[in-house]
Amino acid sequence: MSAAEMIELWRGDLLEGVHRGHAVIHDGHEVVAAWGDPGKVIFPRSSCKMIQALPLLESGAADAAGLGPEQLALSCASHNGAALHADKVGAWLHGLALGEGDLRCGCHMPWDKDESRRLTCSDHKPSQLHNNCSGKHAGFLTWARHAGAGPEYVEIDHPLQKAIRQATAEVMAEEPAGYGIDGCSAPNFAGSITGLARAMAAFAQPGSGARGQAMERLVQAMTAYPELVAGEGRACTELMRAMGGRVAVKTGAEAVFIAIIPERKLGVAVKIEDGGTRASQAAITALLVHLGVLDKGHPVVGKYLTNPMKNWRGIDVGGLRIAPGFPS
Repeated sequence: MSAAEMIELWRGDLLEGVHRGHAVIHDGHEVVAAWGDPGKVIFPRSSCKMIQALPLLESGAADAAGLGPEQLALSCASHNGAALHADKVGAWLHGLALGEGDLRCGCHMPWDKDESRRLTCSDHKPSQLHNNCSGKHAGFLTWARHAGAGPEYVEIDHPLQKAIRQATAEVMAEEPAGYGIDGCSAPNFAGSITGLARAMAAFAQPGSGARGQAMERLVQAMTAYPELVAGEGRACTELMRAMGGRVAVKTGAEAVFIAIIPERKLGVAVKIEDGGTRASQAAITALLVHLGVLDKGHPVVGKYLTNPMKNWRGIDVGGLRIAPGFPS
């Protein structure tokens, strides 16, 4: 099956471009709706951080370390590297008698403008704490310390990655179709877009056992602290705020986006084939409106989907539109 047309880009009265992709809405038992190829195998990238965090809670490591909802939200985060994020991750590591040097995520300049400006103007270099995945890696270190495992926790044969692979297979209800190495050096297990949506549906209707409790705590942490999951000006944070904590959403690189909708017991997964983030943000926004959990009149819908596109002089030149038939 081919990708479906999802988001159009118009300039004036001319269709300038089309973003195509795949999307699935799942209720935990079956596919409720799908566009494109529901069997398409993708890398979920950072959209699956909640799955990667399951061993942290299921092992008892989170409770043994006294982690609260802020740390759990950071374990699922692709944050901006603002002072807020870096400071909280640094304090988390300090509480474990560990430090920035124990991370294995690497360094990049923070996406947060204020922190980037501070580093540039002070001639300081970014640290691994500024890496958008530093919270996930702090969770990895917490698990490794609790398990008495080695420090190279991103290696594919490390006990942690074996636990994550098993959790991924179980919640997606399919064996991973291989793995790749993510930008933060951690393995990322590939699977179908349906498997990813099925996993998010499991988070939307967790059971009463250890896994269900872990899922519930992670979703509650994300929706309680949306500013820690991404940051100011980011789609994840703004969409969760707009929905008042009713829905958890998470982006991933190369235009992946998921939603966890407890009140509807639904999971959603979107992948835009060309990797365009603006299109994945628009597509997940359209689906959230379609499912009735996001008010179509909310300003965030305008920002990510319906507002006119302006040029550098503030002139309206076009904008994004939902392609016919998506969502139907």
